Amino acid sequence: MAWLVTGGAGYIGAHVVRAFADEGIDTVIVDDLSSGHESFVPDGAPFVRGSILDRELLDATFRDHDITGVVHVAGFKYAGVSVQRPLHTYEQNVTGTATLLAAMQNAGIRSIVFSSSAAVYGTPSVDLVTEETAKSPESPYGESKLIGEWLLRDQGIADGLRHTSLRYFNVVGSASDQLPDTSPHNLFPLVFDALIEGRTPRINGDDYPTPDGTCVRDYIHVADLAISHVAAAKRLAAGESIEPAYNLGSGDGVSVGEIMSAVAAVTGIAFTPEVGPRRPGDPARIVASGELAARDLDWRMRHTLDDMVASAWAAHQAAS
Repeated sequence: MAWLVTGGAGYIGAHVVRAFADEGIDTVIVDDLSSGHESFVPDGAPFVRGSILDRELLDATFRDHDITGVVHVAGFKYAGVSVQRPLHTYEQNVTGTATLLAAMQNAGIRSIVFSSSAAVYGTPSVDLVTEETAKSPESPYGESKLIGEWLLRDQGIADGLRHTSLRYFNVVGSASDQLPDTSPHNLFPLVFDALIEGRTPRINGDDYPTPDGTCVRDYIHVADLAISHVAAAKRLAAGESIEPAYNLGSGDGVSVGEIMSAVAAVTGIAFTPEVGPRRPGDPARIVASGELAARDLDWRMRHTLDDMVASAWAAHQAAS
């Protein structure tokens, strides 16, 4: 018996695959390599190259492998770009999820862990986001993730699908030098690239009502996130009660200024970041409670900020 991991050759998906392996649980990987890397697929893991939009490929994958459940990580994950590419975003994240669910129903597979996002909340008006905080996505990406949650809910009502959605906040770090974050839009790779190229990293605004004037965000280590995916899958497989959604957040958060200080300390490259104007709509603070996930999904912050930066820097250097 194995779990199918869609997007399992990507940064987050590859960490999820390794977390399953650490628990002695087999996986099958489906990935079209649009943002993933075949080198991220561990030796011996069955790998199917293709899109979740390809129903025939999904049906064949379920026929050819003894799959008990799905961790659905595949998707178009660039919130900013989604504003310029809404149709592509909806096709990948909504049509793709619906196609996957249809293939699961056809194969009689009724357990799924869904990769959702903090983007479903938009700009919250509370200091600490809980699962009950109002949903108000502000991009096609955030909207597509919320619709994905609705699809799971409705399929649960219609066909008994057992499901949970994990809402990520800011995922950083690495559990292996071979698994760097290669996103062209994420903070850590952008800062590292600037330093390697001799440029000064830039932050947006230093006059927010926070301790150091910079935005406070919720950064979590990718390895911690991956462990909770496995915990959720095991809970579903055992038929145990599970919430429809969980925030994977620290309950505390760190400022962009603190990130920059940690980067300078870890890399040994002294710099004072350039300060640009605030970006329109950027809230001063977005931090989430992880209490429900701590109760049910073995969620906890196992890594310090320095751990996050150091592991990300090592993986980035190894890939450079």
